[in-house]
Amino acid sequence: MPSDLIPGVDPPIQLSLELPVKKFAGNFSSRGMTMPKIDLAKVPVHTGSRYPAPYDVPCRDRHRLRLGDGGGLTQFGVNLLTLKPGVWSSQRHWHHLEDEFVYILSGEVVLITDAGEEVMKAGDCAGFPAGERNGHHLVNRSNADATLLEVGSRIRGEFGVYPDIDMLFDARGFTRKDRTPY
Repeated sequence: MPSDLIPGVDPPIQLSLELPVKKFAGNFSSRGMTMPKIDLAKVPVHTGSRYPAPYDVPCRDRHRLRLGDGGGLTQFGVNLLTLKPGVWSSQRHWHHLEDEFVYILSGEVVLITDAGEEVMKAGDCAGFPAGERNGHHLVNRSNADATLLEVGSRIRGEFGVYPDIDMLFDARGFTRKDRTPY
């Protein structure tokens, strides 16, 4: 069986060896194939949030390194998020179509959901299934930086709700709950 066929599948599936090369912060081999290591120095850091005022204030000093974008990923996002003391990961929200996952790498944060508050430390993780109407966010109430890995799917037509404030989001951006723009 030729090496470009997937074994054990009847009928065999022909693999395309002509893969599109995307622009990203990775390295390239001498054969033009992309290498998986991401050059972190080439991945931009996004600081703050796109929330309309005054909802942006608690998130202004959050720093997100978009690792998934740096690796050319399109079906899910991966971020390295740093929260300074007193900073929030986001406004409390839930997603209609997208799953989210967080893993605490260092420091301590408080996970706030509809069920209450829970302290999370390095090695702790949490998942937020799509469509579960349980608003969530993380707040750094400690005196040191906290760093976490965020992973989430990227689904067309996604929208979500911020249950504590007058805000929704969709592909066009943020609106009030009556759908009037900010």
